Amino acid sequence: MNSDHHIILRAVSKMLIPLIILYAFYVQFHGDFGPGGGFQAGIIIAVGIILYALIFGVPAAMRAVPPVFTRSLAAVGVIIYAGVGFWALFSGGNFLEYQALFHEPPGEHHGQHIGIMVIEIGVLCGVAGAMLTIFYAFAGRVAEIRDKDW
Repeated sequence: MNSDHHIILRAVSKMLIPLIILYAFYVQFHGDFGPGGGFQAGIIIAVGIILYALIFGVPAAMRAVPPVFTRSLAAVGVIIYAGVGFWALFSGGNFLEYQALFHEPPGEHHGQHIGIMVIEIGVLCGVAGAMLTIFYAFAGRVAEIRDKDW
């Protein structure tokens, strides 16, 4: 691929993609204080990788973030989410009853904070992995656009 006429796009994207990922982590870890959380952060991370794929090509993105990793990431997200629920069950509470995680008396909220953060990390992994897996499935079926077709 002759990328001489895409040099500005490539240079700007190399500066933007790390900021997009950083913003995703901001959304992830400040989701309990305002809008945001695991779902939004997972989508934002996927968008950063998809932007990379659109600019540098899907094969380059698949080398940077392999499809086996995205599928594994989605599975790990589900395992984390379900794991917290079963942890609460085995601790004597209901599924996803965060206060049961550390056998806290009513009024204490440490387990709730930890439980929600772990759940949100699971959601982030699941959503980012699923969105990238779906993108790779669709993008891998179409021939890449040649430079002369831009």
